[in-house]
Amino acid sequence: MSGTSITSEIDFDASGKQSGFLRLPHSVHRSAYGWIPIPIAAINNGVGPTLLMMAGNHGDEYEGQIAISRLARELETADIRGRLILLPMVNAPAAQAGVRTSPIDDGNLNRLYPGDASGSPTEMIAHYVEDVLMPLADYSVDLHSGGSSLFYPPTLLRGQGHSAEETEALISLQNAFDLPYAWVFTGGGGRGSTARTAMGAANRKGVINVMAELGGGGEVTPDILKRTERGLRRVLHSLGMLPDYVPDHAHGTRELNAKGSVHAYAAGLFEPLKAIGEDVALGEFVGLIHHPDTPEAEPDRIMSPYQGIVLCRRAMAQVVRGDAVYQIASDVEPRTDQE
Repeated sequence: MSGTSITSEIDFDASGKQSGFLRLPHSVHRSAYGWIPIPIAAINNGVGPTLLMMAGNHGDEYEGQIAISRLARELETADIRGRLILLPMVNAPAAQAGVRTSPIDDGNLNRLYPGDASGSPTEMIAHYVEDVLMPLADYSVDLHSGGSSLFYPPTLLRGQGHSAEETEALISLQNAFDLPYAWVFTGGGGRGSTARTAMGAANRKGVINVMAELGGGGEVTPDILKRTERGLRRVLHSLGMLPDYVPDHAHGTRELNAKGSVHAYAAGLFEPLKAIGEDVALGEFVGLIHHPDTPEAEPDRIMSPYQGIVLCRRAMAQVVRGDAVYQIASDVEPRTDQE
């Protein structure tokens, strides 16, 4: 057994539809023998793959939390083939507070895998996901957004695959989700991954997995929410788990490699000069940092050290030195016959 102290109110092997909580023991002044409730649901029906869907890895990222909750409400046992495990608020303390990291231990769940069964609450969650839930799964989907500070267009994130079969499966998930952009990682991954993320956890356990960045800015964008819900059902259908669903026409996905982030080098108020999806030249001025406390001072100009397109943009106006204000990406180079 994994050694976890977290217990589940649902039986992952039982047929049918269940919902309840993962109980994370937590002793505090208010409750000496209490536990932190982490919502979970599962639908298990017959032969088929197991898909683990998670959201709320960061608590201020909302489209995924809503979309997974809606699946838990609307899908019934007869709809599913295989087993679907749903975690709409995997870092429940952060999600309840609406903040990126846990207010209990300041833990950033997506930087703490593989976790620690005897560690802080967030480390215990990471350990449970990696050592208990991932081994049950054939596939996993982890839903994010830019959170309070950034805004992404609907973007799927995936690795390149470490075998022809894995690459084919990842591209199939990408095509099924059918988001406007796909951020394709250029290195790492596989069972030897050292990444401290949920993607790293899935790779270490041999689970075919993708992530998604879905909006941000501390809000819910109706169009992005619709794309998210549509994409999740299309993924389920592509895996043979939602056989009666009829997918609509695919819109297509633009594949990108991330070049890097553009950062502020002064404190002040950020004025973006580029929109998401716009082209950026090397050395181009892409933003201004204004100083209302010194009205006569000229704004600082932000220069891009990369050429490409804007993949994400800062949502907050206030910045300090070191804050990321853009992420720049470029189109994936076509593969050649020699590769």
